[in-house]
Amino acid sequence: MALQGINLPLAFTGQEAIWQKVFQKFNISNSDLDDFFGGPGFLAWSRMSNLHGWGGPLPQSWLDQQLVLQKKILVRIYELGMNPVLPAFSGNVPAALQNVFPSAKITQLGNWFSVKSDPRWCCTYLLDATDPLFIEIGRAFIEQQLKEYGRTSHIYNCDTFDENTPPVDSPEYISSLGAAIYSGMQSGDSDAVWLMQGWLFSYDPFWRPPQMKALLNSVPLGKLVVLDLFAEVKPIWSTSKQFYGVPYIWCMLHNFAGNIEMYGILDSIAFGPVEARTSENTTMVGVGMSMEGIEQNPVVYDLMSEMAFQHEKVDVKAWINQYSVRRYGRSVPAIQDAWNVLYHTVYNCTDGATDKNRDVIVAFPDVDPSIISVTEGKYQNYGKPVSKEAVLKSETSSYDHPHLWYSTSEVIRALELFIASGNELSASNTYRYDLIDLTRQALAKYANELFLNIIEAYQLNDAHGVFQLSRRFLELVEDMDSLLACHDGFLLGPWLESAKQLAQNEEQEKQYEWNARTQITMWFDNTEEEASLLRDYGNKYWSGLLRDYYGPRAAIYFKYMIESLESGDGFRLKDWRREWIKLTNDWQNGRNVYPVESNGDALITSQWLYNKYLQGTSVFDH
Repeated sequence: MALQGINLPLAFTGQEAIWQKVFQKFNISNSDLDDFFGGPGFLAWSRMSNLHGWGGPLPQSWLDQQLVLQKKILVRIYELGMNPVLPAFSGNVPAALQNVFPSAKITQLGNWFSVKSDPRWCCTYLLDATDPLFIEIGRAFIEQQLKEYGRTSHIYNCDTFDENTPPVDSPEYISSLGAAIYSGMQSGDSDAVWLMQGWLFSYDPFWRPPQMKALLNSVPLGKLVVLDLFAEVKPIWSTSKQFYGVPYIWCMLHNFAGNIEMYGILDSIAFGPVEARTSENTTMVGVGMSMEGIEQNPVVYDLMSEMAFQHEKVDVKAWINQYSVRRYGRSVPAIQDAWNVLYHTVYNCTDGATDKNRDVIVAFPDVDPSIISVTEGKYQNYGKPVSKEAVLKSETSSYDHPHLWYSTSEVIRALELFIASGNELSASNTYRYDLIDLTRQALAKYANELFLNIIEAYQLNDAHGVFQLSRRFLELVEDMDSLLACHDGFLLGPWLESAKQLAQNEEQEKQYEWNARTQITMWFDNTEEEASLLRDYGNKYWSGLLRDYYGPRAAIYFKYMIESLESGDGFRLKDWRREWIKLTNDWQNGRNVYPVESNGDALITSQWLYNKYLQGTSVFDH
């Protein structure tokens, strides 16, 4: 991070150990907290008050080792001249606090994407910021961190209202809430600065100008900094009078859930921060990255990292020519041409839609095939969800046609140029990564069209067509798994093994591996016949996952399609769901080991799959 110029990193690791010590002072036992903290794979959501207990309980050894790790992280942050952002109290409290403080203003929040509103992990509790207990807990949390860490940069993050709307829209009440939240920080650190996500202003209609201004101006000027979280697609600074005078950081969100999809808006990144910084009455104080997941689309993060140092808008065409030289270590004209194509296609998404990957392979539809519209899927730009919650809700609908915003034939042309450059560049690890990613991207879009062809055959009662096309689809999934196996960056094994290595005994190893497997498949809850509403939220194109989960899942669906046509009966949706959910839960509980090192030749495999599936293909062009 330091080499990229980042000087304000989030430092949230280990906070559960701090909370354990803080809540002990308020007569909350460790066993009470077993139901409060989420599991290792779901801490982000339990910290945000979305869920509790799911994937837990956290072993004491986990709490202890994470606190040790946090202290090491902080030492390095300070050594490198960076300022860590520590967490502050947002109001999220364990249920047991109600029993200790029965008169406190504690509200149980509503259901957040659980199937049955199961109280074991649904419907968390929020302490009202205007309750005197809020400041007490907020002060105790800050003070405990200062005691443990020995120093602070005085910057604290708190997002009480992130997808949690206040009960009253009176500006006076909103102002009192903001002032109380800040008082909780300031009472523990008199020099505290509140760092707040601006996401709520982007999606929640509650935050009209009076309410937004009341919250932002409830804190002394200079003591609040807002993250304009989704500025590359939907900037707030330009429609809010520069956040009503409050300093803000221009942030690129870009990625949801660590999904693997070649996607970006390079032009917006290249000029957006400069436009904001040079605008009239600007209150911009920095640039940032706020992605949900990284380790995808390196070109996007490379350019964004430069924008802290750019005083003029970047000429992306000239920049991307140099990027390929830097990335592969030499200048190859064909590769520069390929990157210019990618710049104008996959990295030029201007439809305003958030890119939540819904490719059929990794986000298989849970719907009767007879009601899928084939014509709608060939292809169009879909919807413009603007909230994380809206993106999540889209996954609960029957079938979301995958997002496509570019000419697939142009991208295949870029792939041809990549393959043609292989003799010169195949020794480059970064070239092999990009070659596999581009081949995967082209094949994934081909698979989406192939799936619609299967649906079309089904709707025409063509059992032979369904059989032949579905067999090709499943063969494609197997072949893509072999492609992904050719590079360490696309393997399931490292994800699972890194989780298991944190365990101190067999029981913990099973728990941590379950967390890792569940986060990328189906969560959080499901019944035998009703899938989780968050299925495939964290989907990944990883070798091992395609072969052992995505492929078998599709095979079950195709089996029921063929049986439906052969019997003349309707598609047995409940039976499909039951078998799919069992496959999922069995895989989540599996203990089979996956490779942690790549296997196969990226160039040979990519050339083979291009010849097999893509050569001469124009049928699925956008």
